[in-house]
Amino acid sequence: MSVYTQLSLEQVQHFAKDFGLDIVEIQPIQGGIENTNYFLTAQDNKQYVLTVFEELDKAAASELIPALQHLGQQNLPVAVPLQYDGEAIHFIADKPAQIAPRLAGGHPIPSTVAQVAAIGQALANMHLALQDFPLERENNHGQVWWQKTATTLYQNMSTDDQQLLDQVFRQFEKAQAQYPDRPKGLIHADLFRDNTLYVADQLTGILDFSELNRDELLLDISITLNDFCSNFPDVSLDNDKAQAFITAYQHVRPLTADEKACLNIYLAMAACRFWLSRLQVAERNQAEGRTGSDILQKDPQEMRFMLINRLTQEYNI
Repeated sequence: MSVYTQLSLEQVQHFAKDFGLDIVEIQPIQGGIENTNYFLTAQDNKQYVLTVFEELDKAAASELIPALQHLGQQNLPVAVPLQYDGEAIHFIADKPAQIAPRLAGGHPIPSTVAQVAAIGQALANMHLALQDFPLERENNHGQVWWQKTATTLYQNMSTDDQQLLDQVFRQFEKAQAQYPDRPKGLIHADLFRDNTLYVADQLTGILDFSELNRDELLLDISITLNDFCSNFPDVSLDNDKAQAFITAYQHVRPLTADEKACLNIYLAMAACRFWLSRLQVAERNQAEGRTGSDILQKDPQEMRFMLINRLTQEYNI
């Protein structure tokens, strides 16, 4: 993730000592936009990841721990945070933070068809594993956020961008009204390739559950499918990968007829959601003077192009 909170080795050593760790090296991680992350190397050469939560308070960050423990018990490849004094979340630099084991593997960039199938199956297994899990958590980037952010950004958009927003919201609302059988549950909501790890074609890690919330399962499917099944910089959908993803997912949890009918517009809205969030981050970084090599700012135009593509490219299951 981007490094918003700069930490010294001494600070991390002091923080990690209570977890029973003797840290000898830290390395900042780039790759996302929400939290600060460091790789940690201990005296025994074991490796860990320190996450500093930039947006969540301790209570919100702590909500995730039981869900991760539950997913680990269901044999899903997640990093369950370490604990001391019965808690995983403690403070460093006056911000809530955790330490978790570093999982093996690398990001699937570019993805293979086999890797796509693996994440499709894992996502379905995750949806089923969390189906009855007793966690209610607000979606920081859900449909209320879409509307509010779109309204805020709208006034400074070009006419073409305003028309694009109007089009996708209009079609999305129409589909929701017409096809109501769209199951909800706890979703990852940010399952991009850089939030997964693989060794060859084997999925070894699902990372960063900071966006975990209760929303439509189809939204989670669409977010993941959009990223894994696009051969960037080309944002068009790779049909072979998309079919592999949907087939693997449905082998575990078949989609409803209404979910199938809504898939295309949800793919468009998923792209729109990240277009808006990237625009918002760019605006915030500029307003707060966040600059430098440790600050990653993803290109909003990439998601804008994807949105246009998804509105015009029909994908049939």
